Amino acid sequence: MRKMIDPVAFLQEMVSIYSPTGQEGELAGFLVARMRELGFRAYLDEVGNAVGEIGEGRRTLMLLGHMDTVSGCIPMRLEGGRLYGRGAVDAKGPLAAFIMAAARQGPPADCRLIIVGAVEEEGCSRGAHHLVPRYRPDAVIIGEPSGWEHVTLGYKGTLSVDYRLRQARGHTAGQGQTPAERAVAFWNAVNDYASVWNAGKERQFDMLTPTLVSICTDSDGFQEQVEMHINLRWPLGLDIEALQSWLKERAAPAELTFGTCEPPYRADKNTPLVRAFLQGIRAVGGTPRFKLKTGTSDMNVVGPAWGCPIAAYGPGDSNLDHTPAEHILIEDYLRAIAVLEQVLAQW
Repeated sequence: MRKMIDPVAFLQEMVSIYSPTGQEGELAGFLVARMRELGFRAYLDEVGNAVGEIGEGRRTLMLLGHMDTVSGCIPMRLEGGRLYGRGAVDAKGPLAAFIMAAARQGPPADCRLIIVGAVEEEGCSRGAHHLVPRYRPDAVIIGEPSGWEHVTLGYKGTLSVDYRLRQARGHTAGQGQTPAERAVAFWNAVNDYASVWNAGKERQFDMLTPTLVSICTDSDGFQEQVEMHINLRWPLGLDIEALQSWLKERAAPAELTFGTCEPPYRADKNTPLVRAFLQGIRAVGGTPRFKLKTGTSDMNVVGPAWGCPIAAYGPGDSNLDHTPAEHILIEDYLRAIAVLEQVLAQW
């Protein structure tokens, strides 16, 4: 008989372990130990993902969450039915709900159930990329906050852009542009490009959204330098290679490099997995709705690669992601566990 763990205490323990991207080891070890107590075949894989398996069968259902958070430790506290702490929403709450529901309900019939707490989702999605060539699941649930009554079907793509320009220092009374002025002109051009693309579009999911993450200038008295980091959230239908070519041409003579680049993805809503969610949410007393997110998740990595039914689900308000006030309603967390139990029973 499998040991049961109090779901609130379990989430409290998870949130109490600070696990920013690249520092997931302590939480991974904790999850492997707890999943073994719950009857899972649990282990750490080659990149540090915490993996738990239960059941045998010809079908495979993967529940893919992530352990890492953005930086900024928020001490865990339980107050007024709310659990505060870094990762409570994004995305320890959804991952805890996965583990609790699977431990209670067990795997669907004729199915191997795999739960993964992935590393570096908030960075380069290293954990998810590691999984792609090693598994071929029949369906996937991504652990991200959707709200317990909502199912997320799509995410925008992301492109990281680094701009760097260095030139001989000139007098401020001179005619030439400073590196800082050139960088600002480039940023304004990127915004103009986005404005043209976004003309006539109503949904944020369909828009190109640039964000100026940081800009820094420096001088040693002889050379002036500017470094700027931009993030672009890009929609379905945008030719990203054409955009990259335009960016390089427009940035000259600056050096432009591209970092993380994940394509946008939208899943089919007419699948047995999604229908199981709709039924499960109604069974717990909710009114199901679909969401399309303007951010990016590990769905962008595994969705195109595996081509199987996929959806993102989890308790929590995604507006609280990465914020100093990050917290999750305990009532919603428990409802999400009940919904996931229904999904596992029906899929």
